[in-house]
Amino acid sequence: MNMFTQEARLNDPRQKTGFLRLHWRWWVGAVAIGILAAGAYVLFAKPGQAQSGAGKQGQNPAARSVPVVAVPSKTGDVGVYLNGLGSVTPLNTVTVKSRVDGQLMKVLFREGQVVRAGDLLAEIDARPFETQLTQMEGQLARDQALLKNAKVDQERYRVLVAQDSIPTQQLDTQVSLVQQYEGAVKLDQGQVDNARLQLVYSRITAPIGGRLGLRLVDAGNMVHATDTTGLVVITQLQPITVVFTIPEDSLPQVLKKLRAGERLTVDAYDREQKVKLTTGSLLTVDNQIDQTTGTVRLKAVFDNDDAALFPNQFVNARLLIEVKKGAVVVPSVAIQRGTQGAFVYVINEDQTAAARPVTVGATQGDDAAVEGVKPGEMVVVDGADKLRDGSKVEIQTGDASAGPRKKGKS
Repeated sequence: MNMFTQEARLNDPRQKTGFLRLHWRWWVGAVAIGILAAGAYVLFAKPGQAQSGAGKQGQNPAARSVPVVAVPSKTGDVGVYLNGLGSVTPLNTVTVKSRVDGQLMKVLFREGQVVRAGDLLAEIDARPFETQLTQMEGQLARDQALLKNAKVDQERYRVLVAQDSIPTQQLDTQVSLVQQYEGAVKLDQGQVDNARLQLVYSRITAPIGGRLGLRLVDAGNMVHATDTTGLVVITQLQPITVVFTIPEDSLPQVLKKLRAGERLTVDAYDREQKVKLTTGSLLTVDNQIDQTTGTVRLKAVFDNDDAALFPNQFVNARLLIEVKKGAVVVPSVAIQRGTQGAFVYVINEDQTAAARPVTVGATQGDDAAVEGVKPGEMVVVDGADKLRDGSKVEIQTGDASAGPRKKGKS
């Protein structure tokens, strides 16, 4: 091959393309070999380091104890309650009205004042009734005098008739006149009593004891016996009742207690069922079931000495049906819910937590009666969200009534 032939090959485009393609394949192969070598180094050159790191990450959670607050379960008496929504209803509510017509001269009460039956509330102008009473008393005195004189004549005529001095017809006429005057005296006496009654009605008194509402009429206005608004409304606050409802399925056990003469206690709580307002007793049960709601109304009475209940106030009523004696009690916060039902975490002697299924019974306040836990066993009340069955724990005793501890506080 001469020099010209070799130069012609190098200048051939097909030869240049093949050379470039071969050069590119060589670089790709070199990069692939480098990647494989790096992978082999990671897998085989430092297996001990990778396994050591993984071992440390896997061992820390198992070796670390979970801090929890635990309290011992105890035995006690737990009440079985029926809960119902209710409202405060006063025993008596009276709208005070005038019983006579006249001008309201004095208003002697304050709005919101607590009064007793018979307390003077207002006065109406009594002068017209005093004048009328004077007239009726004068008419009564005149007719009484006429009656007295007629009776004297009647006795005189009896004597004359016996002597046959006057005809009997004259005596009969006198007897009728006496009876006529007796009727007039009775009529006058009734008018006098009515005038005195009107005079009494001019002084308006409280018909019942209770708390006064807002004044509806001011002094100086004319009031009438036919007015519908009245002067003020009196609401009895002591004692007071609460009307609440319970499901109809619970009615038989309530009626059984009432027929036996038992006194059933009713507690009234606020809207959020956190504050106990007062305690009373069941008064009666309604005579029919509401078919639209499937409930029956009950009425409880409360002394309300501290005025904790107010008319039309919304309350939550809790009717005590029975008391479970010697039940195992745990704080309600210790009870957890899962797919298998209710359970609690019980602390074993080896300081591990065990999930114990329980049957929850009656609740009272912050405690609940359970079956499945022995008295004295430690149950977790705080930190249960971090536990698993068999987790190592670090017990911190706490007050069951305090509830769960807040995060970030010891």
